[in-house]
Amino acid sequence: MQYIVFDLEFTVQRKQQWLSEIIEIGAIKLHEDDCGQLEWADLFHTCIKPTRNPVLSKLTTDFTGITQEQVNSAPYIGEAIKSFREWLGNEPYYLCAWGPDDKHHLVNECRAYRLDCDWIQNYNDIQLQFTRMQGKDYGHRIGLAKALALLDIPFLGKPHNALDDAFNTAKLFKHIFRQLTFEHNNAAHDSVYTTELVFTTGEESNRPFQQLASLLGMAL
Repeated sequence: MQYIVFDLEFTVQRKQQWLSEIIEIGAIKLHEDDCGQLEWADLFHTCIKPTRNPVLSKLTTDFTGITQEQVNSAPYIGEAIKSFREWLGNEPYYLCAWGPDDKHHLVNECRAYRLDCDWIQNYNDIQLQFTRMQGKDYGHRIGLAKALALLDIPFLGKPHNALDDAFNTAKLFKHIFRQLTFEHNNAAHDSVYTTELVFTTGEESNRPFQQLASLLGMAL
């Protein structure tokens, strides 16, 4: 079995006449050996050229570090997904990410461009499982940076870079692997997703866009 830990980055718009588009995919492939140990196997990275609004906003570049030049020379979403699927290969896999949003965006984007969703399978939300390990639940999700700090794992690279976020999530994933329960599912059978509400309840907050809010001059 192989485990694919991935992360996506998106366009950021102050106005909502344009929906967010995926502009970066980063992923780490981990293999389970005969002794049940995880081994680093490979990595995948690509930027993606947006189509609905091809000119990146300053907010997008400030938040993600992705430049106009990078997306200008990148493949469109169909080509990028094709390359990603080829990289996944034919061996069974679990798709793992920090939170539910990456799956939601990936499914919605594939449906918008009439791309097959069957390959988006066995998705597992590592953030929710880790949060529950800390005695909290859905409304008190723990951010990746804090989760790494709780395990004394240093964050390497730049936040909101898809490959760096995937790599750091994979480090945490290896650390808690034996405590995780993996689900089998297929996104092609799921109903259409809606955007997750960002909220604050109690001492912990589900505030994945706090840094973005500071760029917008808002308070979350």
